[in-house]
Amino acid sequence: MSTSEPPFSLRSVALPAFLPTLLFSIGEGAIIPMIPVAADSLGATLGIAGFIASMLMLGELFGDIPSGTVVSRIGERTAMIGAALLSIVGLVVSLLAPEPWVLGVGVFLIGIATAVFALARHAFMTSFVPRHYRARALSTLGGIFRAGFFIGPFLSAAFIHATGSIQSAFWIHIIACLLAAGVLLVLPDPMKAARAQQAAAAGAPGSALREGEELVAREAHGLFRTIWTYKGVLVKLGSGAALVAAMRAGRSVLLPLWAVSIGITEANTALIIGIAGGVDFALFYSSGQIMDRFGRMWSAMPSMIGLGMGYLVLSLTHEAPANVQWFIAVAVFLALANGIGSGLLMTLGADLAPQGNPAPFLGAWRFTGDAGSAAAPLLISLLTAVASLAIASGVMGVLGLLGAGILARYVPRYVPRRPRTT
Repeated sequence: MSTSEPPFSLRSVALPAFLPTLLFSIGEGAIIPMIPVAADSLGATLGIAGFIASMLMLGELFGDIPSGTVVSRIGERTAMIGAALLSIVGLVVSLLAPEPWVLGVGVFLIGIATAVFALARHAFMTSFVPRHYRARALSTLGGIFRAGFFIGPFLSAAFIHATGSIQSAFWIHIIACLLAAGVLLVLPDPMKAARAQQAAAAGAPGSALREGEELVAREAHGLFRTIWTYKGVLVKLGSGAALVAAMRAGRSVLLPLWAVSIGITEANTALIIGIAGGVDFALFYSSGQIMDRFGRMWSAMPSMIGLGMGYLVLSLTHEAPANVQWFIAVAVFLALANGIGSGLLMTLGADLAPQGNPAPFLGAWRFTGDAGSAAAPLLISLLTAVASLAIASGVMGVLGLLGAGILARYVPRYVPRRPRTT
């Protein structure tokens, strides 16, 4: 079957879309494994350390509230530059934190910035990339995030080894944010160029641009109004997306806490999580190929079932004689399962979003997913405080299998597989 969509190459978005994302995600990957460890170094208990780590996801959830409107009104490049600067503010607060609660405030600000940065890039890719390349493009974007999460922990390990200070990892993200903002300032705004090309193709540049601006002004609704408009899909398929996000966010909190609880050193924790991040990263393009060729379900089901089973196995190994070896094996297995689902949530959101102005819907979609991201660390910290890490891991495993069931029911209904285009 042929298509009228123009030829597309990922190279056309490599610099404007992927380079700032890589820089930002390297910084984020450097600090995420170290947040619970930094909290522990400030005297926090395991439960409080898990809660402080959850502030990153809570910040992202809070940041989703204005992000769709912000990106629609000021454009993706301006939004991303502002997000990078806000992240630096949060990083400085975290770096200088004398108490765990101050660290939590800094991490919360970083989360807000991350939400705006991620939505701006997602909205651009949704509008710019033809549908039959969408999963590959978005899984590549997801792979770029994973590349950062792979590189970042190794940089953390090196900085910690060289300086002897856990807080030195925050300097990596500060430098990364400055570089990302610099790249965005130097490169031309890709969305402006895309709109100019669309206007020229329509033969009425001024009119087309005015109509586009009016459309943005009309549709830049608040988050909760958008949620109400799309409540059906957000409640049904969105609940599955929230559980996918919960499984992913749970790893970034549970694994560092598990490492602390079984006595793995900070540098080795960063190294193990970095190796797992490499496995995760290696699968990003395979995930996109699977979704574009065979449908979204062929990525969603193996990913969620694998994540659920990984958490369940981990829950049985805390007191095992070879608990460190089990930890390494499960961390790699969870990375494998997560890698198979690279770009899944972004692709589903792009499939469902209105093409003309996707940012408001994508803000609502990301809010739904980030609700799961925020809830998972809170649940883990609560269960750890009142029961144990093993119980927390077991509950996450059950939720992962539940999420697989929800996706199996609603993905075919809302995102039916379309014939392949050539």
